Amino acid sequence: MTVSASVADAFGLRLTFVLFLSVVVVTLFTALLTAPQRDEIGEFYLGNRDMSPLRNGLAMCGDYLSAATLLGSTGLVALTGYDGLLYLCGTVVAWMMVLLLVAEPLRNSGRFTLGDTLARRLPGRQRPVRLALAVCTLTVCALYLVAQLVGSIALLTQFVGEPGPTTRTMTVIIIGSIVTIYAAIGGMPGATFIQVVKAVMLVAGVTLVAVMVLNRFDWNVDALLSSATAGSGLGDAYLEPGLRYGAGPISKLDFLSLQLAIVLGLAALPHVMMRLLAPRRTRVLRTSVVWAVGLVGFVCLMAAVLGLGATAVVGRETIEGIDHKGDAAVLLLAGELGGEVLTAIVSALAFVTLLAVAAGLTLAAASSLAHDLYGEVVRKGKAKETEELGVARIAALFMGVLGMLFALLAWGTNTATLAFLAFAIAASAILPTIVYSLFWRGFTARGALLSLYGGLLASVLLVLFSPVVSSTPNSIYPDADFAWFPLQNPGIVSIPAGFLLGWLGSLLGPPQEETVYEDFEVRALIGADQR
Repeated sequence: MTVSASVADAFGLRLTFVLFLSVVVVTLFTALLTAPQRDEIGEFYLGNRDMSPLRNGLAMCGDYLSAATLLGSTGLVALTGYDGLLYLCGTVVAWMMVLLLVAEPLRNSGRFTLGDTLARRLPGRQRPVRLALAVCTLTVCALYLVAQLVGSIALLTQFVGEPGPTTRTMTVIIIGSIVTIYAAIGGMPGATFIQVVKAVMLVAGVTLVAVMVLNRFDWNVDALLSSATAGSGLGDAYLEPGLRYGAGPISKLDFLSLQLAIVLGLAALPHVMMRLLAPRRTRVLRTSVVWAVGLVGFVCLMAAVLGLGATAVVGRETIEGIDHKGDAAVLLLAGELGGEVLTAIVSALAFVTLLAVAAGLTLAAASSLAHDLYGEVVRKGKAKETEELGVARIAALFMGVLGMLFALLAWGTNTATLAFLAFAIAASAILPTIVYSLFWRGFTARGALLSLYGGLLASVLLVLFSPVVSSTPNSIYPDADFAWFPLQNPGIVSIPAGFLLGWLGSLLGPPQEETVYEDFEVRALIGADQR
């Protein structure tokens, strides 16, 4: 039985479909209208660079917040109380890392992609570094994209009941095709529009439901917490640490590893970094990221209210009985507070959220393929703009089809596992390269290659030999047992490994000319407004 089949009747399902279809039609039409009209790769990669800080901040917020925030995080709070609230804090801290650490120097030193920053920092061996970066970027985007598409199956199949092979295939093709059109035709302008629309809808939606929750308890937070504690059936343990991540030392280490990957991985997610390059002026970027931090923090706060409200109004036992992961919590809460209409609104919002994040990921992967891999590695910087633009559109199509195929193959895989692995790779491979490039004079191309490839391999191998793949009833292969690594999240080991490899590679490799870093440092720290 699917989650939605348990929380929505026929009228609610039809209304959800109508709302979702309406948003898709409007955003697709607008994406076509705002698509790049000139054969300029800058417009396709970065879009309108003169947007206001608020619109940029909304786009950044929309690029990051996925259906996992609306459904998964809310459900985690509903089922685990304190541990779920602590998990939400990691997202806000992650955006503070972006604001304080990489936003301005990355924008000042970059052009279209992170590969441009590394090429300016490591000009002697820029092509192998771009190739390594493209491999890591495609891996991160593919994992995160597949997680979104697999998640869309569970949502969209509420219209047709228990998903069979035909239903799953149709669902992935429909969602994947819409995402591909956004990225291939609309480019950054089209993706930005849906990100802004999605962010506005998400903020408005969670605010509406949170207001209804607080109003039900007369705006008394203590009453909400007391009712949630009572509804959990766990007593005071619900608001104390340990329900999910406190079973023992391994569980606590696993949570720390997960939070490290989230906090550090956000600063290296390709679609987030690409958004940081878009503002033409430094002060616009600074204000945009402040808006993004505020908006993401607000949504996470509202998600906490929704999670607590779901436990207080619906009850933890009911939520867990319908979906053991808790993804049904906010839908059940909406049904109790606003009936079929509110349930339909929240469901449609979840669909739009999936589309927006998937479009940003597809565009980031296509940009890396076209600009870094084809334009600079294959064509050695000699490709014409029209040629590279055509390759970028084909790359978006390729990425969309690849994501659909992997989503069908990965059906039944925990989407959270795919998303967390993407964060771990970003934090273990891409982030060390960014930090060393921006702030360490002695960083070399050999260090970059070891950091990128080493961080990627460490993350993947640790997950392959973890309980995610074997040794437990919830593993991909429950009957096998080759999980010598005890944690499900590899970040606590793979992130230090990525930094260590970058350091060792730089010490063992030939030094770089001093003038190269000095010129790069001036640009990264001072920057210049771009035309």
